[in-house]
Amino acid sequence: MAAALLSSRRAVAAAVACVLALALGAAAQLSPTFYDGSCPNLQSIVRSAMAAAVQQEPRMGASILRLFFHDCFVQGCDASVLLDDSPTLTGEKNAAPNANSLRGYEVIDSIKSQVEAACPGTVSCADILALAARDGVNLLSGPTWAVPLGRRDTRTASQASANSNLPSPSSSAATLVSAFASKGLDSRDLVALSGAHTVGSARCSSFRSRVYNDTNINSGFAAKRRQICAAQSGGTDGNLAPLDALSPVRFDNGYFRNVVGQFGLLHSDQELFGAGGPVDGITTQYARNGAAFARDFITAMIKMGNISPLTGSSGEIRANCRKPN
Repeated sequence: MAAALLSSRRAVAAAVACVLALALGAAAQLSPTFYDGSCPNLQSIVRSAMAAAVQQEPRMGASILRLFFHDCFVQGCDASVLLDDSPTLTGEKNAAPNANSLRGYEVIDSIKSQVEAACPGTVSCADILALAARDGVNLLSGPTWAVPLGRRDTRTASQASANSNLPSPSSSAATLVSAFASKGLDSRDLVALSGAHTVGSARCSSFRSRVYNDTNINSGFAAKRRQICAAQSGGTDGNLAPLDALSPVRFDNGYFRNVVGQFGLLHSDQELFGAGGPVDGITTQYARNGAAFARDFITAMIKMGNISPLTGSSGEIRANCRKPN
């Protein structure tokens, strides 16, 4: 029995290692200079469009970053999240973690149309989303980095995978660690990427349970959030609160200082501190050292962007990010 269990575990480990090896092989084909010859103005087009979007609404930087995360955790970074439902395709936009929550599709549409005008049929929606996410962070005073490029767009989507692969606001630390590990991301990547919640907002329906039921929460903070979020679902579900009340439109380490002080807005946020262990230590480090957070966030974003990309002759370059060619 024990031998069979050990054999089964080894088989699972080997399968995971095989999947990760294939993903890393594809990721090795990505390069920041991929479009230097075929679309030399790509980065300036994306940057200009994102600057306009963030100037109009600072929250959009966070929204595009979240869109990228929700893309990469389902089928890899392949722009599946951008596909609309059709008679022949069920997209991911109406999955439980995405419906009435993800936003910014029209910003990506606008960037795509500008890129198509400059370089027809050349740049994937997946790469546009990766660049837009980077620029959104930087435009909110966060770091910048060279984005590996060369992804292609999928022709498929998976609402079921979106429902099962994306961590929920009620996730425990153990669930978060497991979900990220399944994508080849370690605990440091988990904490660093969670720091994206230093910008953006959450809906009452996502933090209701936290402010009414959790005990590891600052009492004054909970009372203030209850003022905009009724105990029962209904008319206040869509009311918004900043994920980082200290600096909601500035990308810094305020999120971690909030969590250490029990001001985390989501249950999953507060799970990063208080139980002891490596995750606690990393959260404490970032609360004290914004430069360490910025450095590790860059590393984690590049790793996440390397999850199972389509490259070479796989997939396609969509003309319209909302539908396959």
